[in-house]
Amino acid sequence: MLSKEDYQKIFNSFNNKKVLIIGDVMLDSYLWGKVERISPEAPVPVVAVTKRAERLGGAANVALNIKALGAEPILCSVIGDDNKADIFIELLKKSNLSCKGIIKNNERKTTTKFRIIGNNAQMLRVDEEDDKYLNKKGSEEFISLINNILIDDNIDVIIFQDYDKGIINKDVIDFVTSKAKEMNIPVAVDPKKRNFYAYRNLDFFKPNFKEFSEGLKEDFDKKDIERLNGLAKEFQQKQNIKTLMVTLSEDGVFIKSDKNDGVLIPARQRSIADVSGAGDTVISIVALCLVLKLLPVDIAFISNIAGGLVCEHVGVVPIDKQRLIDEIYKLLK
Repeated sequence: MLSKEDYQKIFNSFNNKKVLIIGDVMLDSYLWGKVERISPEAPVPVVAVTKRAERLGGAANVALNIKALGAEPILCSVIGDDNKADIFIELLKKSNLSCKGIIKNNERKTTTKFRIIGNNAQMLRVDEEDDKYLNKKGSEEFISLINNILIDDNIDVIIFQDYDKGIINKDVIDFVTSKAKEMNIPVAVDPKKRNFYAYRNLDFFKPNFKEFSEGLKEDFDKKDIERLNGLAKEFQQKQNIKTLMVTLSEDGVFIKSDKNDGVLIPARQRSIADVSGAGDTVISIVALCLVLKLLPVDIAFISNIAGGLVCEHVGVVPIDKQRLIDEIYKLLK
């Protein structure tokens, strides 16, 4: 087991690492209010709005997490050329995040998730988005931008944050994984269903249980660890993946290297307010731990704690590094 001094070195070592984040970004738009009556027009609650907020979401929330952990994120994505895109760019600037990896495309709309929060609980979400793949021209422009960043910046690790909105396609995946291997840069993936089998020759693959079971087209109980272990082994061998971690919500995380059977890291009991954005936090921790070459079980332990912490907040929020450190230190006593 790692000591307090070991964790101190780990969290200090996150500082100044450069992380390339490739994926679908979005604008998270919130309406907060109180619910005190039911609408006379339909059997639905009436939310009296008291506050509005707009935040960076999707892969941009990964960038916020990476920054909060002390490292330097470089975010690569394609957004629309619309009013929401202007708001998104302004939020990047306010968060001191680089815009150099962002492309505006007038053939797309900027993904926006509208969340209505009543009495501190999410009541409704409305999505405005495109999910078609980038066309050939758009894909080539995106790959060229990624290539330039890989050449010009001293990247330590790459994250694919895939939300199935079409920014990541097979051409992008194949180029990046090939280039990363050539440059000896580890790659971590938070996948979705459409590109599930397109990811090959990876260092780390992190689906949640629903994504894993649906990706494999296997219906089984997430508490069946023996079955999970067998399917994980088959998938790793087929896709040439070094480490596979499946998040299991309240049951913790399952992690397996290509050389050993998997282990279950149980979740700690928490007051869960909102699971939105937990995956973004987990993959951020994973990526930085990969750079430090931590053991899979240690990566799972740290990321499991971090994912649980952000679930205590309503809405998508990045990890608080000091709170994460304090939480881990408490567990070592």
